[in-house]
Amino acid sequence: MKKSQKSKGTTSKNNENLERRRFMKYFFSIGLASILLPVVLWSKLWKLQEDKKLTIGTLTEATKISGLEFTETELEMMLEGLNQQLKNYQQLRNVPLANDVPSSLGFDPIMPGMTFPETQHPLKISQLKVSEVPTSLESVAFWSVTKLSQLVKTRKVTSLKLTRMYLSRLKRYDEKLKCVVTLTEKLALKQAKQADREIASGNYRGPLHGIPWGVKDLFAMRGYQTTWGAKPYQNQVIDKNATVIERLEEAGTVLVAKLTLGALASGDVWYGGQTKNPWNLNGGSSGSSAAVACGLVGFSIGTETLGSIVSPATVCGVTGLRPTFGRVSRYGAMSLS
Repeated sequence: MKKSQKSKGTTSKNNENLERRRFMKYFFSIGLASILLPVVLWSKLWKLQEDKKLTIGTLTEATKISGLEFTETELEMMLEGLNQQLKNYQQLRNVPLANDVPSSLGFDPIMPGMTFPETQHPLKISQLKVSEVPTSLESVAFWSVTKLSQLVKTRKVTSLKLTRMYLSRLKRYDEKLKCVVTLTEKLALKQAKQADREIASGNYRGPLHGIPWGVKDLFAMRGYQTTWGAKPYQNQVIDKNATVIERLEEAGTVLVAKLTLGALASGDVWYGGQTKNPWNLNGGSSGSSAAVACGLVGFSIGTETLGSIVSPATVCGVTGLRPTFGRVSRYGAMSLS
């Protein structure tokens, strides 16, 4: 019996180690362009500049030095991105920089000579009247937050009913879209009931009060997994709340789900599969946004480094806002460049 248990434990550990090796192989294949290429191919730089194009043969030689192994199909998939990186390196080398030029350690969007008004003004909320509530509540699934908030504020629809509607849609469509990492149903129902009690007593917090929403699963949330979309972190629990989550909780929102992102915020493929484009299930969503585009949440929050908001928003046909760098706290979010 003990031998059998030990064998099972060894098998489980071997499977885990195998999964980690697969993940690291995938991760390094992505990072090859920015990390491995300039080091491994330095000796061939002048020839590359003359040819201005990498080949499968060049990559094969590079893998021998790096100790990594890739199939020919994988190398072909990498080739376009690597050649694009090579062009980027060539462009950088065309910029004359003396050795006394300091490294760029800070990023300030304010250019020399620019000035901005310093007076703060109160937020002006759009005045919108919603006279009738559709017979079928699912008809409001695609409504804007402006209209949804009027329903909740005027108590034409309770936050609880709205939340149950979105939870139902999440359960129904996620099998096809693969856009949900964790359904926070128990928390959502609790927050919705609290929002209804507060609004009924005259304690209306603002236009987000009682609105169901989803958050990209790279934001830490106490008591729930924060997976970063990557298999090795599937069971990771970070014992803190991201500032974005705390502020939205203070606004009275209702969190219905932690939504997908590509592994380590790259692309739309995560450990659960590929997040699909609601308008074309044969294609990916280019990141996230599928839940918003399919009317599964009132709104969602994500992050952007190189297009993680604007790209899926474009592909899925929704509105995505990339905030000014530094405008919103990144505390509790997965570290990115």
